[in-house]
Amino acid sequence: MKALLIYPQFPQSFWSYDRFMKIAGLKAVLPPLGIITVAALLPKDWEIRFCDRNVNLETEADWEWCDLVILSAMLVQKPDFHALIQKAVRLGKKVAVGGPYPTSIPQDALNSGANYLILDEGELTVPQFLEALKDGKEQGIFRSAEKPDVSQSPMPRFDLLQRDAYLMMAIQFSRGCPFNCEFCDIITLYGRKPRTKEPHQTIAELQALYDLGWRGSLFIVDDNFIGNQRNVKRFLKELIPWVKQHDYPFTFITEASVNLAEDDELLQLMNEAGFYAVFLGIETPDQDSLQVTQKLQNTRNPLIEACRKINEAGMLIYAGFILGFDGERPGAGERIQAFVEQTSIPQPMLGILQALPNTALWNRLQKEERLIESKGIGGTEVGDQNTLMNFIPTRSINEIAREYVEGFWTLYEPSNYLRRSFQQCLSINSPSGRKQTMQFSPGKGLRLVAQLIWHQGLMRPEIRGQFWRQLWTILVKKPQVLNMYLGLCAAGEHFWEYRALARERITQQLGYDPLRERPWRLEIAATQTKPTSVG
Repeated sequence: MKALLIYPQFPQSFWSYDRFMKIAGLKAVLPPLGIITVAALLPKDWEIRFCDRNVNLETEADWEWCDLVILSAMLVQKPDFHALIQKAVRLGKKVAVGGPYPTSIPQDALNSGANYLILDEGELTVPQFLEALKDGKEQGIFRSAEKPDVSQSPMPRFDLLQRDAYLMMAIQFSRGCPFNCEFCDIITLYGRKPRTKEPHQTIAELQALYDLGWRGSLFIVDDNFIGNQRNVKRFLKELIPWVKQHDYPFTFITEASVNLAEDDELLQLMNEAGFYAVFLGIETPDQDSLQVTQKLQNTRNPLIEACRKINEAGMLIYAGFILGFDGERPGAGERIQAFVEQTSIPQPMLGILQALPNTALWNRLQKEERLIESKGIGGTEVGDQNTLMNFIPTRSINEIAREYVEGFWTLYEPSNYLRRSFQQCLSINSPSGRKQTMQFSPGKGLRLVAQLIWHQGLMRPEIRGQFWRQLWTILVKKPQVLNMYLGLCAAGEHFWEYRALARERITQQLGYDPLRERPWRLEIAATQTKPTSVG
């Protein structure tokens, strides 16, 4: 069997870092870990070609060569995903699809013509698919209610990647999350019992990347790295001697729940292992909204104090914030801005709440007859942070949209962004004597510095003085965070461009620019459909 594995393109989004990638001479932030794990599950005698369309496009010769096309996608990749299915069908190729998007909405893939749907987790459903192929079946949907033991997962095919095209490499240690946030689809996809790999298994993956020549930043892509704290500590205690023995070839970033700040031992272990950053789902500083959405782990201790403790443990904070929770009080956007300024979080991912398929939020809103088909109110597909909600909220959509655009516009005003980046880097308690920050190869690092000096040190008069003052202070006071600071500065080029795109997208959906006009005839009030409850 000749299988062409394709990963669809991402549209420009908050996390695409388009301008950053161009400045740094890279193509994509992260490799597609899921589909290269699927590649490891396929028979050894199959011929495989792999193409990440975010790095390079496949050729017509690839299409002619293959017998089978295998695709994996997230919801945000929907347009390219369907275009690829339809092209395969036109060429008479069999198509197998999987990943979070087809698993959540299987009918979409069937409507485009996919032959085989390999849903849920591949360790259990890829073997079902292979058995069906052996039996000569022309189509099939393969599912499993059970969750696989990830300690039996194969090592991903890192060798298939064009590794120098990515900002980071990626591995996975665990799946699942113990919490029950109403809006989150992770527990729907992977369950509430975190399943982990064995420490030796994960270190073998790190060794494989090391042997392939990778040096630099590495994302542990778990949706909640600390979901199983006992096993995480076991892993970290074996990881620390490995990174020391190999002279810290990688620096790590991951995602975790805010209760990370409650465990001093875990913070210390992550520090010693070389974790330089963590993404936190803060969502909102409003305690009543956190209660409504069942994000109770964020209500146990003051959030500002939690951020301070994580910075003191040597980690930069990335964080997600959401507008549009039921019962949300006016001014939520301003309160998020104030929180971000207090904590100096450089890159707050501000988004508007979406009801994702099969989540507890989706099911509740469906019962309350508040869902609006599968699209946002402005007609834009669900899946990006600047899409209006796909349900009727409890306050005016115009008010939510205004707070979103004003918040994003202000937070990513260049001088505000650079100031927070600077303050966050100074607040991080980096270990002396070794690197604790993101790493770049020498060639790409020199290019990045040259581009930054040109764009921010010379060509932007509004921030030119600030850029040089802050850079000099970092060099003198905290040179160990220089790479981190330069990386944040470079990312600013993406966000300064992206904030205009976010504003434009909301303007198109509303029919007016929330920063310039007040609605007079387009007021979409929550009273159009009265909610039966607020959660």
